[in-house]
Amino acid sequence: MSRDCHSQVPEIDDRTERPPTQVRDHPTRDLGSDSQPGRSRDVRERPDLDDSARAYYLRDRSFLLRESELTTLVEIGKFRVIPPNDLAQFGYAGDTTRANRDLRHLMQQELVAMKSVESVGKHAERLLVLTKKAQRLLLQAGRLPEGQAIYHGFLKPREAKHDAALYRLYQRESARIESAGGRPLRVALDYELKRNLHRELAQLGDQAQTREARERVAEKQGLVLVNDKVQVPDLRLEYETADHERRHVDLELATRNYRPRTLTQKGKAGFSIYAPREDAAKLQRIFDASEFPARIFAL
Repeated sequence: MSRDCHSQVPEIDDRTERPPTQVRDHPTRDLGSDSQPGRSRDVRERPDLDDSARAYYLRDRSFLLRESELTTLVEIGKFRVIPPNDLAQFGYAGDTTRANRDLRHLMQQELVAMKSVESVGKHAERLLVLTKKAQRLLLQAGRLPEGQAIYHGFLKPREAKHDAALYRLYQRESARIESAGGRPLRVALDYELKRNLHRELAQLGDQAQTREARERVAEKQGLVLVNDKVQVPDLRLEYETADHERRHVDLELATRNYRPRTLTQKGKAGFSIYAPREDAAKLQRIFDASEFPARIFAL
């Protein structure tokens, strides 16, 4: 579901419109008992983790953070939004008590905010976001993976629910990579990929209107043209293989709102396509009807 952040460059793939949403701040509260237990590959699983707090400074203010809290800030910032239940399941190995403790402390220090996103006719969903203060703190602390972008707040509230599922999508694909002996390194959301793409195209001026120029720029970014449009995934996961080779996989989170043409273009671009379990069968039928050899993975 790729975003059109610059409408003056029509060659970038467009995003299906979503119903309007309302966003409101949510008071600090526990995650609740609906968090599902699960296994995490996060550093917080290690028994030798030093969980004592240390001071981090931003201008004239200090922040006391445990290592687990700092890791949580990085995780939320990497994905822009994360549902609290998913954070407890994957980031804390199902330990809701510990997740609640860290989130309360982070909210008290105004580093994390809980937002409630309401869609017309649908129940509200609570999402965790970084504050601008937290983003600045992480950048200054130098604790981000090399080249990792970090975000705060919402860019487009109407896309927040879709974006919230990307963290779970990342966990699924990371598990597959690790089972093959690989190691996840960094993630790039479509915000970052599109920004880089538009920057390259803007430097070409009028030449950017030619297919040859767009193909050249897309190839430089590891992307491809399909039907004369550069296809951008929702998420790129860069990883190291068991043989220490650096590679990436492009991931798309499709929904029942995807048009058949859009879905087929994503498949032709070579993306690994996931969908909510309730939508996967319907979307798979689109590929089957067109006899396109692609698989929809249920999330």
